[in-house]
Amino acid sequence: MIKKLFVFLLPWALRRRLLNAWFGYEIHPKARIGFAWIYPKKLVMKEKARIAHFTVAIHLDYVELGCYASIGRKNWITGFPTSGTSQHFAHQRGSRRSELFLGEHSAITKNHHIDCTNRITIGRFVTIAGYQSQLLTHSINIEECRQDSYPIYIGDYCFIGTNSVILGGAKLPPYSVLGAKSLLNKAFEQQFALYAGVPAAFVKPVNSEAKFFTRQTGYVI
Repeated sequence: MIKKLFVFLLPWALRRRLLNAWFGYEIHPKARIGFAWIYPKKLVMKEKARIAHFTVAIHLDYVELGCYASIGRKNWITGFPTSGTSQHFAHQRGSRRSELFLGEHSAITKNHHIDCTNRITIGRFVTIAGYQSQLLTHSINIEECRQDSYPIYIGDYCFIGTNSVILGGAKLPPYSVLGAKSLLNKAFEQQFALYAGVPAAFVKPVNSEAKFFTRQTGYVI
């Protein structure tokens, strides 16, 4: 903890070098972390990846941000490491990983809660927009009376509306939109679709030629 606090207070140029040297991270010279507490067991940040101020990422096995991927301000990203002797998730020992993968040019905006007790995969050119969305990979299994977890998958070029909830086992196919305040709790397959509601369901097709689905840079002006 003392070493983490010491590194946390340093200027970024020196902090990046020590994070790589002392913690075994792989942070590209052109990547950057703001005034944020980011300490998974392993961190990979590729060229131009960004994590903004006041974000926390702890108790994670692995975090990877692709080129130009970004995590905005005040996000809370947690997990439950697979090492140790805890009885929580003991039935998934060897099959569960507490990981976050954020593809190139994808963005998690700000003030979201990302629970990576199980793996969360977010594809390329994805926008998790607005505020206060929750991605929750774990919950209590009522039948078995124990904590259980399942991965979440979000495909390439997806748009997640504000204040949505995505639960473990859910899949949003590539080139899809999840409407604001929706609850995504199962896997869907149809691409170029709008899903919305509580729980989310297919609403209608979306235009496959929409510029959001063909952009070459993640940032939307």
